[in-house]
Amino acid sequence: MAIRYAKEIGHDVQFLIEPKPKEPTKHQYDFDAATTMAFLQKYGLENDFKLNLEANHATLAGHTFEHELNVARTYGALGSIDANQGDLLLGWDTDEFPTNIYDTTLTMYEILQNGGIAPGGINFDAKVRRTSFEMEDLLLAHIAGMDTYARGLKAAAKLTEDRFFDKIKEERYRSFKEGVGARILDDKEDFKTLTEYALAHDSIQNESSHIEYVKSRLNDYLV
Repeated sequence: MAIRYAKEIGHDVQFLIEPKPKEPTKHQYDFDAATTMAFLQKYGLENDFKLNLEANHATLAGHTFEHELNVARTYGALGSIDANQGDLLLGWDTDEFPTNIYDTTLTMYEILQNGGIAPGGINFDAKVRRTSFEMEDLLLAHIAGMDTYARGLKAAAKLTEDRFFDKIKEERYRSFKEGVGARILDDKEDFKTLTEYALAHDSIQNESSHIEYVKSRLNDYLV
């Protein structure tokens, strides 16, 4: 109804829908970015809506915020974000002002990879803690949130410039660029041919992901 009415009055805006896990039920169609996209596709609304994603809601869904952002941009549906953070131990929506540079770096990386989020934006759906009761606390909280996202943006820009994640993925999946890997992607293999290939190659060499090293290198970008 909203889409039809907007067209009737010539109201050209970007409609947004926000995944909200556990609000109010445990089983719902808008639990996370993936289920919300499934709902939109089911009812033919994927061209009318984009997602407004909230960091605290990602936590409640059992995801990282960057995962939710990545899912949305994969669908071409990253529309806007509610920039906050939640308490990992409580299990409800606490809407804290963002102060975790690690999280904001990965958030801004996804936004940069998306080419921005216009006409959406970065909105503070956040409130100060009960112990922050003085008037200046609200101002200080906004400054802290903006500074944290600014630092995250600077680190994300450097990650993008250095192709940090791109190089990791290229190295990780290089076996799909040639040989049997390339043939799989080209749809030139099936279960029969792959069975024959596996039986003919009984010596397998797995390679380490070096994930701890990768995370330590990521830390370098934050400082």
